[in-house]
Amino acid sequence: MSGSDDGDLSDFSLADLFREEVRARTNAMTEDLLAVERNGGGAQLLEELMRGAHSLKGAAGMVENESVAKIAHSMEDCFVAAQRGLITLDRRRVDLLLVGVDLLSRIAAAPEAEWESGNTTHRAELDTLLTDLASALEEDAPPEAGGNFTDSQPGNITEHNLPSPPESAVAPTASGREPETERIRPGEAGGRSLRVTAENLNRLLAFAGEGVVASRWVNAFAGDLQKLKQRQSALTHSLAGLRQSLSTARLDERLWHEVTEIQRHAGDCLDLLADRLDHFDLFDRRFHNLSKRVYQEVIDCRMRPFSEGLQGFPRMVRDAARSLGKEVKLEINGGATPVDRDVLDRVEAPLGHLLRNAVDHAIEEPAERLRSGKPADGTVRLEARHSAGMLLIEVTDDGRGIDLEQIRAAVVRKKLTTAELAAELSGEELLEFLFLPGFTMKETVTRLSGRGVGLDVVQAMLREVGGGARIFSRLGKGTQFQLQLPITLSVLRTLLADVGGEPYAFPLARITAVVKVPRSRIESVEGREHFAFGDHQVGLVTAHQIFGVAGSASSGEELPVIVLGNKNSLFGVVLDGLLGERELVVLPLDPRLGKIKDISAAALMPDQSPALIVDVDDMIRSIELLVSGGRLVQVARAGAA
Repeated sequence: MSGSDDGDLSDFSLADLFREEVRARTNAMTEDLLAVERNGGGAQLLEELMRGAHSLKGAAGMVENESVAKIAHSMEDCFVAAQRGLITLDRRRVDLLLVGVDLLSRIAAAPEAEWESGNTTHRAELDTLLTDLASALEEDAPPEAGGNFTDSQPGNITEHNLPSPPESAVAPTASGREPETERIRPGEAGGRSLRVTAENLNRLLAFAGEGVVASRWVNAFAGDLQKLKQRQSALTHSLAGLRQSLSTARLDERLWHEVTEIQRHAGDCLDLLADRLDHFDLFDRRFHNLSKRVYQEVIDCRMRPFSEGLQGFPRMVRDAARSLGKEVKLEINGGATPVDRDVLDRVEAPLGHLLRNAVDHAIEEPAERLRSGKPADGTVRLEARHSAGMLLIEVTDDGRGIDLEQIRAAVVRKKLTTAELAAELSGEELLEFLFLPGFTMKETVTRLSGRGVGLDVVQAMLREVGGGARIFSRLGKGTQFQLQLPITLSVLRTLLADVGGEPYAFPLARITAVVKVPRSRIESVEGREHFAFGDHQVGLVTAHQIFGVAGSASSGEELPVIVLGNKNSLFGVVLDGLLGERELVVLPLDPRLGKIKDISAAALMPDQSPALIVDVDDMIRSIELLVSGGRLVQVARAGAA
């Protein structure tokens, strides 16, 4: 089963199915054409390309899209000719065929009225492409084959003049697909699949999450029953002691019988309770395991192979490098790594920025690389893997590396700090400036870069999902961007805190530190309280004031504090208490509530009570507003101004 924003196939029109067919086929053909350009046209690749074009031609006929049918037919003829050795798919022809792939996508996305009339807005591009494809067929043809590829109409290549396609290229079905012979690409399931809406999958995930929470409640209930069993056992022992004490007293036979019956009934209750507890404990374990398995299966349904979000990257890197006169190959490792579909959607644009930056900024010109003892072709490697419960994505290049002194000079030139402070900054601190909005090392703006928005987009995405980034670089050797993200956005590792008797969940990935601050260490300067944390002074603010909760902070000698923010701006949030770490199933808030200040989502505790998940970025903004407005509530009276 694959999560999709589309509905079930039964809800699709024939045009929708055709557009989906074109999308899938053009992605596959782009991948194969790039492989042909890198490694030459192997028989298997040419077979796949020919079958893809043949399928698109059949699908276009079903919806009467004459333009797509013509392009697919001409491309199919090129692939068949290459299979027979009549032409070679060199770089120029691959460029031409990629132009055809792009035009197929644009025409398929046009209004359906243009399909039937053939009066496409891309008529000039279509005619030029068909003419060029016809010419490409004639150029390398052997003398005896010359003139046999085309008739009087450019691009209208007759099938009887070309070799017959292999028997495996069977006619397409009504949907344009060949039965039982369609290639399954990496990341696609080998069994049957079913399209479900993302909304349905999210609801199913919420129900599965509630099942996990309910299983924890059952466990807590079993603990209460164990306590009841202990009390029942104590009662039984008390009755036995009472009966022994009364044995010396002179009781009539009726009263003695009643005491004996009470003891017997208490013993029976204890035996029955012990027996039921054994069965309940077995049920608890089975229910907990079952609920976890169901929940994990739903989570797995949301997980997609990392490669599914990378389909356009090889082509993008190739075209970007070609436009700059460079030769760059993209290596992708860990394509089968499972990633939450929401994370995959969010990471696509930032990775595109990183790859374009690598091609434009990092990889040198071929001549410069040769002078440095490097191969003329640059390499950019994109790798994904799971590490310590997180998704680790690395973008590595073998280019010129980052000159820290140039960053230092740029920081001073842009007046981000003084020359004295810039001279003291470490390499790690200097690299952090690359993530600032508008910061760029390019002196001129080009089509690919120079506006300083690429790494800012990466940083913004990481903040949204609770991730982080690190940069490693060696001058003359290359650069690596390491992104750390949650594997799924459906489950969140949190630290639970007590504020006014209510639980609040802070995402662990956004917490800088958790400390207990003695009141004696709290100092006050100009009405603002702070404490020393390493080499930094951390300002204090109470969670009561941020959330608008009645009451005051803990009255103990040590205050539980969560430190939030970054090195340049740290804040300490004073809590009533810490409740421990816990993985929570994220439940989105009703959209009718709008954006709730300082809160991002909710979750259910084991006792079915709600817990609010804190929006850390929003909370930091709220703290800054309190500080700028001079409205901070004093936490403790200690130290001198």
